[in-house]
Amino acid sequence: MKHYSVMCNEIIDSLNIKPDGIYVDATLGYAGMSSKILEKLNSNGLLIGIDQDSEAREYSNKVLSKISDNYRIVDANFAELKEKLEELNINKIDGIIFDLGFSSPQIDDEKRGFSFMKDAPLDMRMNITSKLTAKDVVNTYKEEDLIKYFFEYGEEKLSRVIAKKIVEVRKNKEIDRTLELVEIIKSAVGANYFFKNHPERKIFQALRIIVNDELEVLKKVLPDAIELLNKGGRMSVITFHSLEDRIVKNVFKEYSEVNEIFKGLPSIPEEYQAKLKIINKKPIVASDKEIEENSRSHSAKLRIVERV
Repeated sequence: MKHYSVMCNEIIDSLNIKPDGIYVDATLGYAGMSSKILEKLNSNGLLIGIDQDSEAREYSNKVLSKISDNYRIVDANFAELKEKLEELNINKIDGIIFDLGFSSPQIDDEKRGFSFMKDAPLDMRMNITSKLTAKDVVNTYKEEDLIKYFFEYGEEKLSRVIAKKIVEVRKNKEIDRTLELVEIIKSAVGANYFFKNHPERKIFQALRIIVNDELEVLKKVLPDAIELLNKGGRMSVITFHSLEDRIVKNVFKEYSEVNEIFKGLPSIPEEYQAKLKIINKKPIVASDKEIEENSRSHSAKLRIVERV
């Protein structure tokens, strides 16, 4: 199974890994980064990998078991980070990574329905036991809700005409295939706009965010992760679209600044002091060489912070 971890070396370097530290890969995937972390840990170190995808967990277990047994794989959405670590009697960690992109095997697996280039059922669930699918969204959401989500989550300016066309088509037939939806989008916007602006990318992104509640989950987990970090501990987050990057940037900014009320005072209560130091003011992006080798890395942005 081929999987390429975007900016893997940069992320591993960013963690400043201590051999006896506790590290969390909150988006385990196919263990591309976890395997690199585990290689750097000694017998006192521990790696925890979190993923809600059963296929990814099974594959990663095989990979990691060949390196050492100083790891635990947890079946969960990373929104449950705090609770799951408490179950392992862990209340502080030395580093954590979030790779918010979808792994190549997930995208390439036709039956998962993530790709707008392959015919598949409209699914898009990261956790295949979840109830809501992209098919449900496309066929049951009100037109005004589709417009809202396509515009907000897909940042697609022709959201209105696309939503209207979807509702028109589904009156006569349930929309249940990925390429069927792509054709509906194309017929709504016209071939010229379609091939120039690729609205199908944006609509599929919006559907994926809705199905997996990605943005709300991210807003919840980042403060939890910050509180879990030991002083000097690092968090590295790699995003692949502007909505996620904006959330990460804003949360990091909030936690790296002194509360406005106390600015300029000689003594500031600890709970109001800055909790983070931003390591890179501007996000790190993939090198030209990496983008050439893996086109999926072209939109990646890496932000790194340290607990103070």
